[in-house]
Order: sequence, then structure tokens, then C-alpha cells
Amino acid sequence: MTTSADRITALGGSTVQHGPLSNRVYLMHLDPDDCPQIVDVLDDLARRRGYTKVFAKVPAREKRYFLRRGYRQEAVVPGFFAGREDGAFLGKYLCPRRREPADPAELASVVRAARAKAAAPRRAPALPPGLTLACPGPEHVEAMAALYARVFASYPFPIHDPAYLRRAMELGVVFMGAWRGAELVGLASAEPDYAARNVEMTDFAVLPRQRGLALARHLLRALEAEMARRGVDLFYTIARGASYGMNVTFARQGYQFAGTLVNNTHIAGGIESMNVWYRRRA
Repeated sequence: MTTSADRITALGGSTVQHGPLSNRVYLMHLDPDDCPQIVDVLDDLARRRGYTKVFAKVPAREKRYFLRRGYRQEAVVPGFFAGREDGAFLGKYLCPRRREPADPAELASVVRAARAKAAAPRRAPALPPGLTLACPGPEHVEAMAALYARVFASYPFPIHDPAYLRRAMELGVVFMGAWRGAELVGLASAEPDYAARNVEMTDFAVLPRQRGLALARHLLRALEAEMARRGVDLFYTIARGASYGMNVTFARQGYQFAGTLVNNTHIAGGIESMNVWYRRRA
């Protein structure tokens, strides 16, 4: 597994991730007080480091500053911020080749297939005998890191590092595990933003020999229930655009397609396009 990871840092009151792995700057959280000057700061950081993309997740009212400087809107999630304001997912490309997906036909085919599956919904099968779902604790971080290392050749965050996972738990990330006896065989996480009342469903991994049991959907539903108990209203994900299974999982669970982030994230050995899906809690 690729062990290098892009770093997370503060720019003013905002939070960004950047580095050579995904070859980008990612504005993860925008402090509105940093606008409009942060647009120039992001551009300068990307050019100095030679990155080929800047990716920004911002409130819709702030997107005008970015669009004026060459960004394009790649996805939009209605009511992303506490149900009051849309969330805009924006991309700026500093290399023409990065702007073009490697296989646009495949990306479109996956979205069509996922929507077709959602139009003919199928009840998730019962959790197979011998499997249980439960939140892992700090004592499980070694097993969690080992599972992620087995499933992903590379990942945009250092989930192969037990210390990173332990720190994520301390910061409020909720993990859900699938267990066969004492063995951890599947894992996913929820990263809530309680102020915005939204949560990213992410880090899904299932051991190859346990696939075909709808474990990803079981993990997703368990995380949704936990987040609903905590008052979160909107669930979303940024899923690998070429992953038929994960896109179908979210579509079948009632998520709506919001757009594609082109050549956005280094995962599973290379930079891939990612699909944004969202669902509002009933």
C-alpha cells in the first residue's frame, strides 16, 4: 500500500488538504471570513507546488469568487449547509489533461446502472448468520488499519495508520464494523459536521472473501441510524466513479446523484474521478 499521504493544514480559518499523492489542493472547510482572498491563496499554493487541480467544497453564496477565477461547478448538493444553503463542489484545473476523464463512457454507464437499480429497489438481504455490526473502539485501530491496507492500494487519507484512526475517533469520526466472530471483515465511517447538520459516509472496505453479502449497504444503514440519532439531517458520499458496487449501494439506499468530480482523488493505486451522492433524512 502507498504509505504517503497528503497533509491537512489551516489557511486562515479554513481547512485544506494538499500534497503530491492526489496532486491537488482540497479546500475541505471554508471560513467565509477568508473570502475572497483565499481564492488567490489556493491558486498560489497549487502553482508553487506544481499541483494540477484545486478542489473546493463551499457554500453556494461564496462560489462566485471561485467561478470568476476559472473554477467550474462539478456537483451541487441542495440544502447541504443545515438545510438552508446548497453546497457547491468546484474544480479548477491547472493542466488540460487533468480536466478530461480517462473513460467518460464508463463513468456515465455506472451512473445509469445505479439509477436503474434504484428505480427497481430491492430490499437489502438480512445480515448473514455469524456476522454482527458494531462500532469499533480505540482498542481495534490496529485491526482497522490492517483491513484498510489489505483493501486499498492507496488512499487519500492515512487510514492505514492506527494513530490516524485513533485521532479520527477522538475528533468525532464514527466507525462501523462488520464482524465475523472476533474478526473485523468490513468497515466504514461517518464524518459529521454538526454545525451544518451533514455527514460524509466514507471509508467503505470489505474483505474480498466477504463480498456479495451486501455488507456495504448494511454498514451504510447502521451509520445512517447512528447519525440520525445524533441529529444529522443530510447524508452524502464521494464515491469512486468507476465503482459499480458502491454507486449502486448508495442509489439503492435512496441517494441522489449530484455530479462527478473529474480526476479528483488518488485511491486504489491511481487518480480517479469521484461521484457525489446525497440523501436527506426522512
